[in-house]
Amino acid sequence: MKILIVDLMHESIIGLLQKSGFQVVYAPTITRSELFEQIGGYEGIIIRSKTPLDRELLEHASRLQFIGRAGAGLDQLDLAYLEERGVQLFHAAKGNRDAVAEHALGSILALMNHLPKADQQVRKGIWDRERNRGEELMGKTIGIFGYGNMGTAFAKRLKGFGVKILAYDKYKKGFGKNGVKEVSWELLKQEADVLSIHVPLTKETHDFFSLEELKGFSKPFWLINTARGEVIRMETLNQALDQGLLKGVVLDVLENEKFERFTAVQKVQFEMLAQRENVLFTPHVAGWTKESYQKINEVLVHQILQHFSEKLKNGLI
Repeated sequence: MKILIVDLMHESIIGLLQKSGFQVVYAPTITRSELFEQIGGYEGIIIRSKTPLDRELLEHASRLQFIGRAGAGLDQLDLAYLEERGVQLFHAAKGNRDAVAEHALGSILALMNHLPKADQQVRKGIWDRERNRGEELMGKTIGIFGYGNMGTAFAKRLKGFGVKILAYDKYKKGFGKNGVKEVSWELLKQEADVLSIHVPLTKETHDFFSLEELKGFSKPFWLINTARGEVIRMETLNQALDQGLLKGVVLDVLENEKFERFTAVQKVQFEMLAQRENVLFTPHVAGWTKESYQKINEVLVHQILQHFSEKLKNGLI
């Protein structure tokens, strides 16, 4: 069975697959046109978030049996067509959930305690204690929107901070335990001091956080987005900050992560956000640690090997 890896991966994945009998071609710089020409010769393809696998491309993959997504998000895949074709999909959300959880927690602590601003001031010889007086996480109510791998891992990290944890997930029930209370979306909006978003990008979640949705919260709150930028537009964030609906924002993701491709509106809105001291940016690295880089491979390959265990056992791969 031949597998094509089309995005940059930790080198360990090649050995993990080859020792089980798979033929692996590592082509992280492959172009879309080259992929069109070559994809028909492979039973498996492994991607990160860079490469979209739409129907037009997948129709050329006549031998394709599976796709491995090295990460969590599936918004770059034509899921309906994959199901229609019977192509197996593996994804390694468990591989970077701990990294995302730590990043979300570290970022909100940094923002609430003015660490980025204070650091820059001290480097410039400014010793301003009063304007860098922070807020404690302890005693606050933390709302988690989406309680899958990432949301669960984030809740686990919060348990030593003396906070109340509320979680909402439209598609999961019965998960409220171990200090996490399962609630309705309306109740979460009434009580949350901090909201952390942990949902995939779908038609349902795209632009879900409109200004009207944010106005439904009973009090100003801190927002953490380590999920997908498209769930809330930069313009909405600016409006909510201007109107005092948000106390501060942690953004690991943006609605458009290619600065050179910003629309005129996006450029203006980003520049407005960038001027704010209560906004903390990182470049989509919440799940991008040295440990998760390798752990993702291990989780993904384990899934592949489990699925093809009988063929491997009988030497058919």
